[in-house]
Amino acid sequence: MPILPIDTGRYGTPEMKRIFEEETRVQKLLDVEAALAWAHAEVGDISKKDAEKVMATALLKHVKLSRIKEIEREIKHDITALVRALSEACEPSGGCVHLGVTSYDIVDTANALQLKEALEIIEKRLDELEKMLMNKALQYKETMMMGRTHGQHALPITLGFKFAVWMREVSRHIERLRQCKERVLVGKISGAVGTQAGLGSNAIKIQELVMQRLGLKAADISTQIVQRDRHAELVCMLAGIAASLENFATEIRELQRPEVGELFEAFEAGKQVGSSTMSHKRNPELCERICGLSRIVRSLVVPAFEDVVTWHERDLTQSSAERFILPEACVLTDYLLFLMNGILTSLRVGEQRMLRNMEVTEGRSMSEAVMIALARKGVNRQEAHELLRKLTLKSEIEARHFKEILLEDKLVCKKLSKKEIDEALNARNYLGTAVKQVELTVRKTREERRMRGAS
Repeated sequence: MPILPIDTGRYGTPEMKRIFEEETRVQKLLDVEAALAWAHAEVGDISKKDAEKVMATALLKHVKLSRIKEIEREIKHDITALVRALSEACEPSGGCVHLGVTSYDIVDTANALQLKEALEIIEKRLDELEKMLMNKALQYKETMMMGRTHGQHALPITLGFKFAVWMREVSRHIERLRQCKERVLVGKISGAVGTQAGLGSNAIKIQELVMQRLGLKAADISTQIVQRDRHAELVCMLAGIAASLENFATEIRELQRPEVGELFEAFEAGKQVGSSTMSHKRNPELCERICGLSRIVRSLVVPAFEDVVTWHERDLTQSSAERFILPEACVLTDYLLFLMNGILTSLRVGEQRMLRNMEVTEGRSMSEAVMIALARKGVNRQEAHELLRKLTLKSEIEARHFKEILLEDKLVCKKLSKKEIDEALNARNYLGTAVKQVELTVRKTREERRMRGAS
């Protein structure tokens, strides 16, 4: 009976979960055994007839999962159970199965095969997210909104600028993933302690042939296992993606609050329920789900690093932990990307509310623009800053628009005309290079996508 919410179907996409299903994993293990038999035949260690028998039989329709489990219950060793079940099905060629190797030659190489498929899906999701944000950045590059620091009104930005910042964060994750794949997607055929002693004089060639057939790289050198710094790096990279997605989701949640009302998750008005008792609720439920599950992905970093530590040429402490770590990290990261792509596709933007919110602080958010205008007229920058600090406080305490306060100040009116004050208080005039930066980063992203063959 399923227990974890990934298994019950609550979280995860079908394509990613399929990669980590038990049947898929067992087939990957069988694929490695088949490739090993083929390589042995290529160097003349076994007959081609025997190799062909093993290759034809190394399929779940011939090697039953139920039989593997039956043997494992008796001998308490999962890979030996698989080897025996395959050997039984291959008679009289069963003696050629698992020749010269150890369990983790098969397990670690099968891990790499699973991770190869998983990372292809995750890279595709990242590519979709980058493209989505690129389009949003251009669409809203001139849509003004209030920039906030410490949760307070700071200076005006544009929504497209915000999306462009997110876009480049995703671009960096794509770069990290592509670099990480070079170190993570490796297998090994090196025997009990890594010396390849059981494989004979053709050992290096056998490993090379197996990896070529499976589409993997061979580890440069390994013990009984592929060293787990590789997997720790992978989990760190996935945790970084999850953290970014939580960052984006948190921003959308903050901006969906009724008193802000600038961005909104889609809500299916015809049937979606926000609360079991409060009928008015329109909760950012998907963004909140991203935030919650992101924390699970990040929590996997600690056991992933603990798995780097091993006694001598290997112990079994990694095995049990990574049976959770690798599937969970991949399934959840893919699911978070799937959710975020969906959220952004149907994201509702409150452009008029953004403009109204800019007036909440009654012009005080433009104090820097006024300070710069005064400095350009010869006022000492520090003195101008102190003056405007006092004037903004006066505006807030007296609940009067900042413009009124400025027009009453002798120094300000001496240095700036009414027109110049109006120009300094016009947020549209103080976007700096925001629009240009959006255009430049989109251009850079398009070039990167062209170089890596993305649409």
